[in-house]
Amino acid sequence: MIIILIGYMASGKSTIGKKLAKKLNYDLIDLDDYIEEKEQLTVTDIFKNKGEIYFRKQETHYLKQLLSANESFILSLGGGTPCFGNNMELILNETNAKSIYLKASLPKLVKKLIKKKAKRPLIAHIETEEALTEFIGKHLFERSAFYNQAEVVVATDGKSKKEIVNEIVSRLF
Repeated sequence: MIIILIGYMASGKSTIGKKLAKKLNYDLIDLDDYIEEKEQLTVTDIFKNKGEIYFRKQETHYLKQLLSANESFILSLGGGTPCFGNNMELILNETNAKSIYLKASLPKLVKKLIKKKAKRPLIAHIETEEALTEFIGKHLFERSAFYNQAEVVVATDGKSKKEIVNEIVSRLF
């Protein structure tokens, strides 16, 4: 089974993905890392040199490639991946895959991202906590229709990483 982790940036996809992979003895594939390896460019450079439309087309291409694998692994998607093209439809129609939405609250996301915004090109330019809250809130509103289509929704606020991993495992197996 392919376990697909979706959610907003800083929702825990990478961290939970690593812990879940260890618990289940699965490989973890980060879609952005996979794209960078295949394209021989960073995601930032792809956006800068080839544009977002090119990136989104390649993202869908590599998502399809990974979904067609007859293997078990954990796939961590970029925050925007489910929201573009027919990516969410591809995920939901794949019989060998289960999608998990790691749902973090707006205050929790802001608290985590305010410290890391320099490393996040999408929000690096945002100056104040109020502006960041407004930006993330707007994004979450736009993206929640896609995220909430996931087969399993796991609210992460107030839970340890171990509790989140155990909840995912208990809801999948």
